[in-house]
Amino acid sequence: IYNNFCIIVVQTNSAMKNKFLLEMESRGYLNQCTDLDKLDQICTTNSISGYIGFDCTASSLHVGSLLQIMILKLMQKYGHQPIVLLGGGTTLIGDPSGKSAERNLLDNKTLEHNCNGIEKQLSKFLDFDSNKPNGAVMVNNLDWMASFKLIDFARDIGKHLTVNYMMAKDSVKKRLGAEAKE
Repeated sequence: IYNNFCIIVVQTNSAMKNKFLLEMESRGYLNQCTDLDKLDQICTTNSISGYIGFDCTASSLHVGSLLQIMILKLMQKYGHQPIVLLGGGTTLIGDPSGKSAERNLLDNKTLEHNCNGIEKQLSKFLDFDSNKPNGAVMVNNLDWMASFKLIDFARDIGKHLTVNYMMAKDSVKKRLGAEAKE
């Protein structure tokens, strides 16, 4: 530290050539990779896509989402395509995501308001111009989940979610254990 300035020296993988990956590494976003040479080659010769999903229980994202947004922004800066998945359908279901309490169930008007707010917020960081080859894409899982019918879902999807399968999940065990103590 010199006159309140911190100088950080980052040693990069000298074999890596892709500017996107080099910037990811220099910012500390790249920690481990099974085959970094292969990823370097793929990112240099192809445009890749990456996605992150966001909950729609509020009309704006919190600071905990900033790192993911910054990585999507870097992807787009270097010609790759970011994909944003809004969890409108899962928000309506009230998935507690490992929490012990149920989410407040939202009405459709509130959900739409929240999705619009998140889209507006993300538009400040990402370019959603569909005419560009790496224009960011935003999809909402409500678009395909809303058409599910209970019988079809139970027959086609539910048959894979047996009681034994669910009981093997730590989140289910924890939730059931907490409810049993009440």
